[in-house]
Amino acid sequence: MTETGAVGAVQETGADWPAIRPEVVAEVVAGLSARLQKRLDSAAAKLAGRPVERTGDDWRIAVDEEAELVLHAPGGVIADQADVRCGCLLAPACVHRAAAVTVCPITDEEPAGRPGTGGTGTDGAGPAAAAPPAGTPVAGQGTTAGTTAGTAPGTGDGAPPDVLAAAEVAAVHHLHRAGAAVLAAGVGGAGAVLQAELLRAAHRARLAGLYRPSAAAVAVVTRVRAARSGEPDHRLADLVAALRELLGLTTALADAASAAPPGPADGAPDGTPPVVPVGIAGLRGTARQAYGEAGGLRLYGLFSEPVLTPTHAGAVTWAVDAGGGLHTIAEIMPHADATTAAPQAVGAGNRAIRLGDALLSHREFTRAGLAVQGATRSAGGRLGAGAAVRAVRASGAAWTAEPIARLWAEPPAAQVERALAAAALPPEGRPAGSELLFLEVTLIGAVPYGPGGALQLLADCGGAVVVLRAAHDHPGLAHRGNLALLAAAPGLRLRVVGQLERAARPELRLLAVGAPADGPHPGEPALALTDRADRVNLGLERLQRADLVLPAETPAPSSTPSGVEPEGASRLAGAPSAPGPLAALPDREGPAAPVHLLTRRVEQAVTGGRAALTLTVRTADGARSVDGDRTRLRSAGLATGAALLDGLRSAAADQPRDVFGRVVADDHAAFAVAWLAAAWYGEELASALCATAWTSAMSGPAPAVGPVPAGEGASVHSQLSSQP
Repeated sequence: MTETGAVGAVQETGADWPAIRPEVVAEVVAGLSARLQKRLDSAAAKLAGRPVERTGDDWRIAVDEEAELVLHAPGGVIADQADVRCGCLLAPACVHRAAAVTVCPITDEEPAGRPGTGGTGTDGAGPAAAAPPAGTPVAGQGTTAGTTAGTAPGTGDGAPPDVLAAAEVAAVHHLHRAGAAVLAAGVGGAGAVLQAELLRAAHRARLAGLYRPSAAAVAVVTRVRAARSGEPDHRLADLVAALRELLGLTTALADAASAAPPGPADGAPDGTPPVVPVGIAGLRGTARQAYGEAGGLRLYGLFSEPVLTPTHAGAVTWAVDAGGGLHTIAEIMPHADATTAAPQAVGAGNRAIRLGDALLSHREFTRAGLAVQGATRSAGGRLGAGAAVRAVRASGAAWTAEPIARLWAEPPAAQVERALAAAALPPEGRPAGSELLFLEVTLIGAVPYGPGGALQLLADCGGAVVVLRAAHDHPGLAHRGNLALLAAAPGLRLRVVGQLERAARPELRLLAVGAPADGPHPGEPALALTDRADRVNLGLERLQRADLVLPAETPAPSSTPSGVEPEGASRLAGAPSAPGPLAALPDREGPAAPVHLLTRRVEQAVTGGRAALTLTVRTADGARSVDGDRTRLRSAGLATGAALLDGLRSAAADQPRDVFGRVVADDHAAFAVAWLAAAWYGEELASALCATAWTSAMSGPAPAVGPVPAGEGASVHSQLSSQP
């Protein structure tokens, strides 16, 4: 609802909260008294339910009948604590201001056009993990070709990149303590005060030139907020990964700083600077992505995928140059809230690409080409959109023609090894497309498979049974509906592009599919996509029943409109296995390694905090469950995992006490070390099991592929399209 005010400004009722810089949150919360800090979480929850009115760059919230909050956010970002004003008598040290900054979403972006900031607005100049997470391309992001914006202030201009200064060491220790405190408190205990302290440490690290740890800390706060508010996009695995990244970086930097005798910055009398490993530059990160001259490029569109983060949404389009190298062009912008994220991502696919004067959308470019002059490119393959770049539309290439066809020439096992190796690198250091798999598969169908017997869309890839999953589960995207339609076409041969899903069996998250190199054989199902260059972007485009050519004995599934719940969705959990050849799958799984016995304790610490691991849970026979977990891990040959589990529980319970037996607050350093060791062990073990699963699956016999019995096609489509 909008209305015009007395001065001609447009007033918007029911507006979303503006974004805010991390340091502003830290400064405002630090100004509260200890008594008001205890009331902050409840005050923030109450304020979040109040209506917000926007007039120009001012957001207004009525606190009560007499007081009003005014948030001044030029460009939609609050960049100064003076921009948060309250009309109550306790202002500026009132709980209303602190509650307001707690409710506002966090961003590392500077507001566009703010004097003295040099901000770039939505171009996303910073490496903010919260907006969007590190490694996600942002529209227009980049620096002048051949330069890197921002040197580490802690090292000073011209200082060696492998030296940690005193300011950096202090910032690392502050960041580690704040991160450990959030871990020890858990999601339930990590309220606004702990979040603000972590943001203060993140700002201090950023000022010291530690951009990557700072971005990781902001990501932790963003995901903790999502967990506490129950946002639909929250995933516990993302929060665990963010905490593991933060504590891993601070531990590595602290170890590097203590690996050598102190230098002059630390008070050493001999004037010798500290010597630390060369990898310290990678741990620091950079303020902005560095772009170098790429000259002239002939690009061929490959596919486009939607991108959703807690604060940003858009699309990323992949292209191949004449030499087979991969490049990306992004259109990602901040979104107002979770309800507008998916439509914004889908709409980004229809917007014109930001590269020179080319007049074609991202979806059009996936089936066309570009001739680019004066191109700039980052190490991760992102193309810059500087004023000197020139681009014109050109012809595209089929997936079965060069230079695109060579992407499918790499053996699947080698692709899996490459993807797992890339996952261990920081996002900004990964080669372009290293996380993608290009496979040729034959659909088997949707059958109960794996633990629990849930319906899975399976495919044969060189003799390996691969589970095909939706790249994103958001109902506003086309992934799930498209997979449900494909599930009713067993025997359909495809070229697919996907992301490796790290699991104990081969799994792939599909991004795009296309026709095979030799075309359909007589009597086989086939894709009818000649008007779309025989390929489809599964997240941005919806397949229809007319896009599938099925044999006469296989009933075609009916198309389900977006947002409509198909009939029979509630029967998914009890769906029977399809009879006939569809169920004749080789049993190669064997006993699964009980890695979950350790990883669930790691996740339990994140959700319930340190105290959750000290609780004694007993089984029906009176034995402690942790003893059974330890025994099962040792029986499976995971003695290291059993030792790490014992160490994690011991560190959680080992808290100092005073002479009266009361728990004394500590820095949680030992607990953070034990948790980090268990988390990284689970991470590495999961990667090893994933690689083993693909290798062993490729060596087995090919599974049988048969038609879906009459009447099964529509049922499978109905059940899979509603499966989360």
